[in-house]
Amino acid sequence: GWLRSVANVYHAFAVQSFAHELALAAGRDPKDFLLDLIGKPRHLDLTGVNYDNYGDPIETYPIDTGRLSNVIRSVAERADWSGKRKAGRHLGIAAHRSFLSYVATIVEVTLDEAGNWQIPQVHVAIDAGTVVNAEHVRAQCEGGSIYGLSCALGELTAVDGAIEQGNFDRYRVARMRQAPRAIDVHIVASEAAPAGVGEPPTPPFAPAFVNALYEAGAERIRDLPVPLQVKRRQRA
Repeated sequence: GWLRSVANVYHAFAVQSFAHELALAAGRDPKDFLLDLIGKPRHLDLTGVNYDNYGDPIETYPIDTGRLSNVIRSVAERADWSGKRKAGRHLGIAAHRSFLSYVATIVEVTLDEAGNWQIPQVHVAIDAGTVVNAEHVRAQCEGGSIYGLSCALGELTAVDGAIEQGNFDRYRVARMRQAPRAIDVHIVASEAAPAGVGEPPTPPFAPAFVNALYEAGAERIRDLPVPLQVKRRQRA
C-alpha cells in the first residue's frame, strides 16, 4: 500500500531540517529564517515547469507563499514561540505545502541526560482552504501528527527489491508512551478552494521533531529512524 503523504515526507524532512541548520549557522531564529527563505507573498510562476499540481488547475490552487508564511506565523503564536520557555522544554518548527494545503508544525520535546525524549505538546496550523467539517480537519491533523511521528521512528525495509511492510500488520506505528501528550490544532480561516487534510499534517512532523531534539541538546539527526534514546552533543 501507499505510505501516507508519499514523497512529501522525505522532501519536507530534507528541506526543513536543512533550513534549521542554516538558521543556526547564520545565528538566526529558525522561525524568522524560514520566513525569510520563503520571501514575500506571491504566487510562484510555474511557466515551463512540468508540475501536475495534484491534477488541479494552478489558477484554482496556486502555490501561494503568503499562505505558507501565514501558517508559520499562526503556529508560532499558538506555541508562544517568542515567549519565555519552560525549563527543559525545547521547540522545533517546520512547514510544508502538500495536497494543495499549507501546514506548519511545532514539536515540543524534553530530553534527559541519558538521551531519552518525550513530546509534551505539538502545535499544528493548517490552511486547507474553505473548511466544511472542522472536527474532521482537527482529527486528521491529530492522526497525521501521530503518523508523522511513526514515520520518524520507523522505517521500510526491502528484501530482493520488495518492500516487507505492505500494511500495518508489518509496520509499527507510534505507541501511546511515545505519542505527544497533547496536540493543539489551529485551523486558519480561508475562503480559498477546499484542499486536502488527510495527508498534509504528516510531512512537517519529522523535521520539526528532529529540530526540537537538536535544540534540546541531541546530536544532529540527518537520517531516520530516530532512536528512542538519542545521543547528546558533547558540551563545550
